[in-house]
This record gives sequence, C-alpha cells and structure tokens, in this order.
Amino acid sequence: MSSPGVFANLTAQRACWHPVAFASEITDRPAHADLLGEPLVVWRGADGTPRAMSDLCVHRGTALSLGWVKGDELVCAYHGWRYGADGRCTAIPQKEDPAAVPAKARVAAYRAQERYGLIWVALDEPRWPLPEVPELEDGEWIIVPAGPYRWRCDAARQVENFTDFGHFPWVHPGLLGDPERPVVPPYQVETDGHVLRYQIVRPEAPNSDDFPVFANEQAGPPERRSRYELHLPYTIVLRLGWGGQRGMVYFFASQPVAADQCVGYVVIGRNYNTDQPDRVIQEFEDTIFGQDQVVVESQRPERVPFDLAAELHLKFDAVAVAYRKTMRDLGLAASDAIGITAK
Repeated sequence: MSSPGVFANLTAQRACWHPVAFASEITDRPAHADLLGEPLVVWRGADGTPRAMSDLCVHRGTALSLGWVKGDELVCAYHGWRYGADGRCTAIPQKEDPAAVPAKARVAAYRAQERYGLIWVALDEPRWPLPEVPELEDGEWIIVPAGPYRWRCDAARQVENFTDFGHFPWVHPGLLGDPERPVVPPYQVETDGHVLRYQIVRPEAPNSDDFPVFANEQAGPPERRSRYELHLPYTIVLRLGWGGQRGMVYFFASQPVAADQCVGYVVIGRNYNTDQPDRVIQEFEDTIFGQDQVVVESQRPERVPFDLAAELHLKFDAVAVAYRKTMRDLGLAASDAIGITAK
C-alpha cells in the first residue's frame, strides 16, 4: 500500500482534464499547483494562454513558481534560467553564449486550457474532452464562482458527497433538505462510457430567508428537479429546475492534489435573481461545503474503497455504487484504495 499523499496506478487519471485554479487567480505571475502528487507551475504566455510545467528547475530544483514571466518565457528566480512553453530551457545567462543550452535542459510541459472560469491541466493526452455546458458560455446566464474548497480527503470522497442524496436533511437541514421528509425517491443511473447520468425529483427545504438562492415559489412542500451528469473521474454538471423557466446549473470539479488532499471548485449559472449580489450564493456555498467538510474528513478510510464489499450499500446509494464500479472498470481507481474487505 502506498503512503499517505502518494497516488498509485493512476496512469488513467493522468490522461484526464483536472482543474488546478480559478482562471482569475492566474495573472501575470506564475502560480504553484499540485496535481496527482506532481508539483506544477501555472502561468500565462504573452497572449494570455495558460501554460503548465513541472515546478522544478532542472538546474537546482528550485520552484519555478518563485520566478516571473518575461515575454513568452518563464524565468527561474534562482539563476535566471529561462523556459519556453514547451519546457525547453532557452537561455542560461551564466554562459558566454546564453543560447548554447544543453538538450537535456528542459522540464516537463503539460497541456493546459481555460474554460468555465477555470484553468485545466492534463498530464498526459486526455482520453475525453471537458463536458459541454453551454449555459456557462452563452453570455445570457449570471455566472457566480464559489470556493475553492480545500479538504483533507481524496477527490472521490468529495465527489461522492456532492452526489449523496441521503445526507441532505441531516447535514443541511433547512438549507438543502427537510428532516421531516428524509426518504430518497427512486431513481436510475445510466452509464455512458465515463459519464453517469441520473435525475431525481425530491423534496427540499423551503427557500431560506438567509440564503434565497433557489427559484422554488410554490406553496407547500417544494420539489426540486435535478438532472446530473457525473463525468469521471471528478466533474459534475447538475441542472436544477422547479417546473418553470427558471433554472440553475451547478458545475463542480475536484482537483486531486494528492491521495489525501483535494480542492473543489464551483461555478454556478442561473437565469433569475439577476440583481442579487454574488456574495449571497457564495456564502450559501461556503456554508454548505463547511458543513460537509467536517463530516467527510471524518470518514474512514480516508480514500473511497472501490471494493463494493468494503461498505454497506442500499438502493438509494445507486450513484455511489455506479461511480465506484465505473471508476474501477475504466482504471481510474487508485490501486491502494482497492481490495479493502468488509469487517
């Protein structure tokens, strides 16, 4: 079994897009990020295009994120070595001919893109594209970012919590659920390659006076219509409706920092409450994720046990069962989280 914080058997996860930062956080200074245990430096070229490389200068192992951007290159803060977007060192100022650079003077460069207000990185050729969420790009919906949410657990635990219907009345009473109506309605999960699709109509709490973020207006027990797409390994598109024209889209993605650390990013689109300050919904998300964090960080084992015999599953846990099975089938499950048996 690998040590805490170290991933094992994650070739398949390297070939996936993962978020590493909000796009607004990557400006004219390089920034550090960790992905699947790899230290990265994320920066923008002269045209604003995001770039990602190993955050270790090949010369003395200094963090390149301590340096600065000059033109279309990244400069190391220790000795001034310069690197292009492909990771190749382009200049060594200590030499009489700075351009006479050894061929091995280069660092690993990775694919990066900016979409949905996030910077995404893939360490190997991606197996799948990012999900299509036109509501977040058509310019007609109000877009609100929330987070990042840094948790001491693996990203799969954070994702499973997001999709767990049974905990809403107990962890989020009066906000996402009603303890007087805890029954999870029946639903089906369809598996389409690396995407799980499911929808549910369930009871929810009335709109909170503190957080009037939802669009339910009917008298009596409100119902929410939720359509989920879980794009493995760690991205969720959730579309909410209340039977009318008003709609909300939750876009959630978890960054697998290390085997025992993750960062969750939320981007929310809605076509109502256009004058409401962003802070209202951001404070709502901070509250929800804060309530969840205490519970999820207490879970043992810290990493999701992908062996279905390791935990008790009931019918309303269909998402977790499908998620764990498909993660294993596609080789996306960490090897040290497999094979745990029930006690």
